[in-house]
Amino acid sequence: MDPTGLVEQLIQVMSNRLLDPLEILLEDPVVDVRARCERAARIWAARLTGPNATYAVASIIGALYPSDDVFDPPAGWWRTPLGRVVLRQMGFPGKAAVSYAVAGEMLGMTRQGVHDLVTRDKLTRHPDGGVTVTSIQERVQLKGPRT
Repeated sequence: MDPTGLVEQLIQVMSNRLLDPLEILLEDPVVDVRARCERAARIWAARLTGPNATYAVASIIGALYPSDDVFDPPAGWWRTPLGRVVLRQMGFPGKAAVSYAVAGEMLGMTRQGVHDLVTRDKLTRHPDGGVTVTSIQERVQLKGPRT
């Protein structure tokens, strides 16, 4: 995976969630912190795409998407560079299965395309409905997501 898109997304999320609010609260630009975040984004991108990235994925999700609720990004997030890395490295934190629509976003295809793959036993239907995240991960490892 080309880490450029991942670095850019990490910088954008840090800017939106951390730096812009900090500038508003401090009523002053945080140029030095912004530069440090840009350097950190390159380091985190390497960690996220390297071996044993589970801790890095959990750390980034916890820091950039904090919530008292279970992590549940919008379906389209799975098509972003960070979404693709999270899927490959960790699946969907806290979920064993996802809806056909979310599976489609993860795989870069329509919900109908996911249904067809389940029918042809290329993806595994979860007993409680939806598609198992494990089978989606296996498909992405084998075929890669559609872009």
